[in-house]
Amino acid sequence: MLKSRYSSDERMCDLVCDRYAVLQVMSRFGIALGFGDKTVAEVCAENEVDASTFLAVVNLSAGPGAGEECAADVSVRSLLDYLHNSHGYFLDFRLPAIRRKLIEAVDCSLSDVSFAIMRYFDEYAAEVDRHMAYEEKSVFPYVEALLAGEKKADYSMEVFRRHHDRIEERLRELKNIIIKYYPSGGSNELNGVLYDIFTCEEELTSHNAVENQIFIPAVERLAADGACAERQEPLSAREREIIVCVVKGLTNKQIADELCISTHTVITHRRNIASKLQIHSAAGLTIYAIVNKLVELSEIKDSITDTQA
Repeated sequence: MLKSRYSSDERMCDLVCDRYAVLQVMSRFGIALGFGDKTVAEVCAENEVDASTFLAVVNLSAGPGAGEECAADVSVRSLLDYLHNSHGYFLDFRLPAIRRKLIEAVDCSLSDVSFAIMRYFDEYAAEVDRHMAYEEKSVFPYVEALLAGEKKADYSMEVFRRHHDRIEERLRELKNIIIKYYPSGGSNELNGVLYDIFTCEEELTSHNAVENQIFIPAVERLAADGACAERQEPLSAREREIIVCVVKGLTNKQIADELCISTHTVITHRRNIASKLQIHSAAGLTIYAIVNKLVELSEIKDSITDTQA
């Protein structure tokens, strides 16, 4: 029997086996497999993920209202990273993959219905792109400002709530059109892509639920209480390593190769560093690193000499 609520002292492997959809949550938080019998708290700590935020998202999918109960204890910063990574998943991977399968499953040259289905899907994908681009350009910068202690009077989460359309509804409509009206003689490929559409619809529904039931309330509390309401965590060991690499003049790709992590992870860490320290330039990080004895001045001089050579 599936549980309706999970805690930080349970084994992560048990959670994944109980609800395989957790795999998607893990990937968007940057948590890799291979964690053995470690608990949720231990795995989150090793991957520098806020455990309360991770569990809030997981528990939301486990039962109605479960995530909202945990929303009071989440990290807005962690949620912001999670949602940003979710956008990348849908726009760069999930929707393009469905489109490729749809092209293989329907022959637009043989059926007007097939052509209309492809056009419908492309219009839908463009709509999702616009929806998520709005969040990236308007909503997320507003939240970043709140995290930095700035209050903006020209925007509020109420504006976002009013414009937060349910982007999964048109995908549900497409699914029903294919089921009811696609000409007889469908293929295994079409059934396969239809299955992917069902799954993507569920994923988008879950994505919207996280925004509505966890993200929006958490940001509204942050706006009401001030930046002090957001837990200010110290720099992690990995973040200190990345600061040293930046100060030494390494690019994001070079840092990724040096630390055996992805370039995307490096960018996420750098964004978190800027938020925690309120330092956005390499020159500023250099001063910080020297003052806090993360590097010696001689190391920086050597790296500058090497770069100029």
